[in-house]
Amino acid sequence: MALVLGIDPGTATTGYGLVRDRADGSLESVAFGTIQTPAGMAAHKRLSMLFHQMNEILLLHRPDSCAVEKLFFQRNISTAIAVGQARGVLMLAISEAGLDMAEYTPNEVKQAVAGYGNAGKKQVQEMVRVLLALPEIPKPDDAADALAIAITHLNTQRYGEP
Repeated sequence: MALVLGIDPGTATTGYGLVRDRADGSLESVAFGTIQTPAGMAAHKRLSMLFHQMNEILLLHRPDSCAVEKLFFQRNISTAIAVGQARGVLMLAISEAGLDMAEYTPNEVKQAVAGYGNAGKKQVQEMVRVLLALPEIPKPDDAADALAIAITHLNTQRYGEP
């Protein structure tokens, strides 16, 4: 029974979600939430805070592997750079913990979870709820996205895809 940590990276808000693959093939949500850093804080301090809080999550839950959303080109280059920096410190935390890591594009996640690479955010969130047998869609959106990334990784491992 593998435990996967999915991560939706961001400097202000990083979503995380832990999903376990049960022996019967069903999926179980173990924990989910966000790491938030204060808007007025200096960038290097925000990144340090993100790194240390991710280390705490890794130590608390001890996942078997991790999956992170790939950075895709955005129109706002400043946002892309900030998200890239956040991904870097998250990837460092994962590497320091000795874990394997996979990366998935937003379209790969949509395809794996909703069956359609151009699915809307609400469609993906509803499928996360259904696949994890949750009473309601996980909140906030960043946490739901992280759970979707973890589900994508478990399904990719299950079906032997690269």
